[in-house]
Amino acid sequence: MTSLNSLAHNIDLNRIAISTSWEELKDRRIEYQTDLQQLKCVLPISEWMSLVNHMHDLFVAKVLKNCEEEMVVDGYGLPPVVYSFVVFGSAGRLESTLWSDQDNGMIISDDFSESKNKYFEKFSIIVCDRLAYLGYEKCLGKVMCSEPMWRRSLQEWKVTLAEWGKDMSWEPIRYLIIAADVRHIAGDNILTEHFKSALYQAFEDSPELQFSILRNTVKHKATLNLLGRVVTERFGEHAGEFDIKYGLYIPLVNFVRFMAIQFSVQETMTQSRLDKLMSLGAGDIAIEDCHKAFEIAIQLRASTSYTIVDGLFVGSNYIPEQDLKRKKIMHDLRESLGSVRRTHRVLQRMLRYADWKKL
Repeated sequence: MTSLNSLAHNIDLNRIAISTSWEELKDRRIEYQTDLQQLKCVLPISEWMSLVNHMHDLFVAKVLKNCEEEMVVDGYGLPPVVYSFVVFGSAGRLESTLWSDQDNGMIISDDFSESKNKYFEKFSIIVCDRLAYLGYEKCLGKVMCSEPMWRRSLQEWKVTLAEWGKDMSWEPIRYLIIAADVRHIAGDNILTEHFKSALYQAFEDSPELQFSILRNTVKHKATLNLLGRVVTERFGEHAGEFDIKYGLYIPLVNFVRFMAIQFSVQETMTQSRLDKLMSLGAGDIAIEDCHKAFEIAIQLRASTSYTIVDGLFVGSNYIPEQDLKRKKIMHDLRESLGSVRRTHRVLQRMLRYADWKKL
């Protein structure tokens, strides 16, 4: 039997690129997810997360290549202009689990072509469908390149980002926050860099935007009661379980992202943002707390329960009730949630100060 330590060196992700059919590609996804799930208990969480996200990137790149070939077979030809395929959310932060869903977009060259709108409309739908076939569930919030909102030419993106930056209502702010986690996957990286420049220009052009982002970020799901006990779900199928994604992971991600925007930090990985913030002297105790808390958050998030449907993992955001009875898990959870509480208090103080300045 192959040991887990040697298994880490035997996972040949290069087989993704040479898969010859969608069925074979799906088989590879099932095989790798199983191997990686076994490795989780022997690799450092940061190393394991890096391996998982590298696997996802390779699958996405292969899907794009195969879909371009499909478009040729279907009579659409090759892409009429260059494009960039980008990801957001946990994929943008290189923090996807084995079962994360789709969060992606497309930036299309401004070069003229009569067929490009028709081509990329068809192409993007096929890409998202094929990703879904391979186990990447479609985003419930429809943050996907198959949606016109997340598939635009570079100039259209520049105009849109500037408009979002001037509109202080909740929805445009949410879109800007999503865009702040953008990461290039395939295609023309220059388009992605222009997108990022326009994004951060929108932040610079609207100083009051920070206030609106803060209002959006300060929302927080209660996770500790007055006695310091962990608050679990009270009703429904997850009663007695703890929502690790929205109770611990997302509040930390949101806090660190907000601070990164404050200090014009353009890294997308949460850990990289933390490191950069510390190097810039943004060493508030809450920032220091986040280091350990975030490592625990991604460890627990990767360890939530899952089911297997058609051979593919379908994950949950919840820590099962029986796991919460384990002293180590409960201790780590309480410590991390204490850090979340402190970051929330920092945000609340900043919001009160911002409100006072506007009086």
